[in-house]
Amino acid sequence: MKDEPIRYRVQLADPAGHRYAIRLTIPQPDPKGQTLRLPAWIPGSYLIRDFARQIETLQARDADGAVAARKTDSHTWRCAPARGALTIDYTVYAWDLSVRGAHFDESHAFFNGCSLFPAVAGQESSPCLLELCPPGHARGWQVHTSLPPAAGQPDCAEPHGFGSYRADDYDALIDHPVEIGTPQSISFEAHGAVHRLVFTGVAPQLDLERIAADVRKICAAQIELFEPAARRAPFLDSADHYTFLTTITGDGYGGLEHRASTALMISRRDLPMRGRPAPEGYQTFLGLVSHEYFHTWNVKRIKPAAFAPYDLSRPDHTRLLWVFEGFTSYYDDLMLLRSGVIDEPAYLKLLARTLDQVMRGGGRLKQSVADSSFDAWTRYYKQDENSPNALVSYYTKGSLVALGLDLEIRHRSGHTRSLDDVMRLLWTRYGRDFYRGRPRGVPEDALPALIQQATGVDLGDFIVRYAEGCADVPLKAALARAGIALTAEPENTRPTLDVRTRPDTGGLRLATVYEEGPAHRAGLSAGDLLIALDGLRITDAASLDTLLDGRRAGDRVALHVFRRDELRQYRARLGQPPALKHKLERSAPETPPSGAAA
Repeated sequence: MKDEPIRYRVQLADPAGHRYAIRLTIPQPDPKGQTLRLPAWIPGSYLIRDFARQIETLQARDADGAVAARKTDSHTWRCAPARGALTIDYTVYAWDLSVRGAHFDESHAFFNGCSLFPAVAGQESSPCLLELCPPGHARGWQVHTSLPPAAGQPDCAEPHGFGSYRADDYDALIDHPVEIGTPQSISFEAHGAVHRLVFTGVAPQLDLERIAADVRKICAAQIELFEPAARRAPFLDSADHYTFLTTITGDGYGGLEHRASTALMISRRDLPMRGRPAPEGYQTFLGLVSHEYFHTWNVKRIKPAAFAPYDLSRPDHTRLLWVFEGFTSYYDDLMLLRSGVIDEPAYLKLLARTLDQVMRGGGRLKQSVADSSFDAWTRYYKQDENSPNALVSYYTKGSLVALGLDLEIRHRSGHTRSLDDVMRLLWTRYGRDFYRGRPRGVPEDALPALIQQATGVDLGDFIVRYAEGCADVPLKAALARAGIALTAEPENTRPTLDVRTRPDTGGLRLATVYEEGPAHRAGLSAGDLLIALDGLRITDAASLDTLLDGRRAGDRVALHVFRRDELRQYRARLGQPPALKHKLERSAPETPPSGAAA
């Protein structure tokens, strides 16, 4: 039968060994032999992950018995011609505690489809059924996913239940992560759309009600931004609710967007507990939520032409990640302000922190955010000790380019237009119909014309200089026009070696030596173990600070280091502490309309 779905069955087979047992059933395999391809990377994380390395065993069979299956490259298998339906049984090792892969033990199971489900070549547009089998080792586990139940199937899953779920095609199958276990959860509605917050991990007294109230405001504000009239959430074209799947750890952080959900990881110290004031890091969590939810529009639907569709077998290059990640990074904190979750001083502090990060690295003067976007696969996601000297982040500097664009649009249009108008044009032209049979991607060179069409303002030269080029965005004057004073000063008065360090046994390891700083000019290198200054022992960062507190900029000091197992001595002239601590304060009344300063 032509429309008979491809079936994937997942069994939670071995919690102690962290293994899923999966059966793939192909009703109508290619009569010439069926090819299977597991993605080499996952959308939203631009690095070849080679998920196939975690497949431990794989066997194929048909009605007559075993069918030969041979690997043809790192993530592709070729099965011999089969008689009738083809069944593939395989095991996947799942011990990647991240938002990108798969994880399974006696406490829970989590997976992204990219790490578990190979595509059936030639049948990627066929509907798929995902059967989730209850675990044999635990009771009371529930399923949390935005993938809809397989209505009409005899084993259709009940809400949060085991059974079958349906995906319209392979792309949908791998775009709805799954969490199984006994997490804490709460639901809310924003403009009529159901949203679920799911928290996995140890977090006693977690204040779910406060989190839900704050996240609801953020979601409502973003829906209003993109759909001010209809106020309709975009995921309703592919799911009946949105799910925030959050893994709580001791020190984790990360997020990955999907069409009707997101996978998050956060430290428990950043979450509010009932009856206690919210920790300072709670803004970090809310900013992460805001960022990934904004991707529901910007990346999952509005996306570069290079991603329409994705090629998951190899790097998929675009020079526009600064638009899709940078703009999202600009709006994530801005939506906290607009939704009322934080006030303006808190927002300006977050913006100052971004400036601190961008201005610290000299790489911003060597690499543009457009080049950073293109090189994400080989440089941004493969950083080393020299990266701050060589690279710029399309997230952080991209957000400053977005801020500069917004301020310029507001100023040149007489405060009648803003970057919001650009986002709405991108949404109506490239995003709104993406999952309705008319996918279109944003061409690489389209942004200047789109900005002019949306606002009447020509910012082509601005983009050439600050996005295609490496110049610092001139924010001080632009912010001043909006009534915000920007200043920068040293974090302290202590003279500097201009290095980044990390603790290490026996001394202090140099993690980065900043280019043209005192340590660089003296000959020190990243990886050196700093053990003494002027003959006095260095044990950690505090001891180095104590020794530097007794010196002045311009003083020459003797530094002893181990490079590998060789003791070396260098002489360095201490430098002035750099003015990299930024501060933003309102200096004049806000220019109408509301939000112009941001």
